[in-house]
Amino acid sequence: MPAMQKILIIKPSSFGDIVHGLQVVQSIKAQNPQVHVTWVVRDIFAPLVAQANCVDSVIIFYRDKGITGFLALLSQIRRETYDYVIDMQGLARSGLMTFLSKSKNKLGRSDAREGAGFAYNGRAPLPGQGRQSHALEILMEFLPVIGLDRELRTYLSFKEVNTHLDIYKNSIILFPDSRRTEKNWGGFKQLTAKLLDMFPDKPVLWMGQTPEFAKQSFPHANYQNLVKRTRIEELVPFIENSDLVISNDSGAMHLTAALGKKVLALFGPTDPKLFGPFPLADPLHMVLRPKSGDLKDLGVEEVWDQINYFLS
Repeated sequence: MPAMQKILIIKPSSFGDIVHGLQVVQSIKAQNPQVHVTWVVRDIFAPLVAQANCVDSVIIFYRDKGITGFLALLSQIRRETYDYVIDMQGLARSGLMTFLSKSKNKLGRSDAREGAGFAYNGRAPLPGQGRQSHALEILMEFLPVIGLDRELRTYLSFKEVNTHLDIYKNSIILFPDSRRTEKNWGGFKQLTAKLLDMFPDKPVLWMGQTPEFAKQSFPHANYQNLVKRTRIEELVPFIENSDLVISNDSGAMHLTAALGKKVLALFGPTDPKLFGPFPLADPLHMVLRPKSGDLKDLGVEEVWDQINYFLS
């Protein structure tokens, strides 16, 4: 096993998967503080990755620049020689990045798709439950492959962002959107009205990026709609100032769990055993999922009961 001085992580997207990757990289840094970590990431997620204390430098993938931008990305990747290149994405494009990188140790996922496996000379095995393992557990299998313990030692930590969030301390944050409409719970408006009525002194914030939610308003001084009004790197201080985050299955949910904050996750068609806040047994994590798997069957009162439990 070579001494680790430089590692290249290839994980361009998506939000939740990047959070999981950061948790693994933070474990690498905790066990080997001297290693220098470079991360290939899409431009829309680059500010969050660059903000993480476990990442030393980023190579930005501008996907909208087409083939010209991709060739420039490959050229930048090839400027350095790495002790390990780890493809956490496991798709054709990330496989090509791995193949053209300079390293004697090119590692990939055992469940890689789209022919990405051609690029690897080593693979992380799937956990004992195979494809039925949690998404983060799958990425944690890279740790023993590079000679480290398969464990997460600390919550994620980030560099400070200059914000003035004192007015949002002890807030309740709601993320009403997700990438897929069937993962969006329809009760956020009713729930917000109830929160403002029952906790009149506590800031209640809506956050996310879906335009339709940016129009929502409530006639209350402590309500703020910050949908599409916050940058991705600002999410960390907002969440760290919160008392509770309520979210659909989304990247924001995973970020909250990774920061060690209370999160109430609302699940529908996706399985929380595979994609829920990690670990599910953490007392800071609560998951609600109707037996039908349809979020239309999840009532506001059921969610409210869990909020009272968390905030009592």
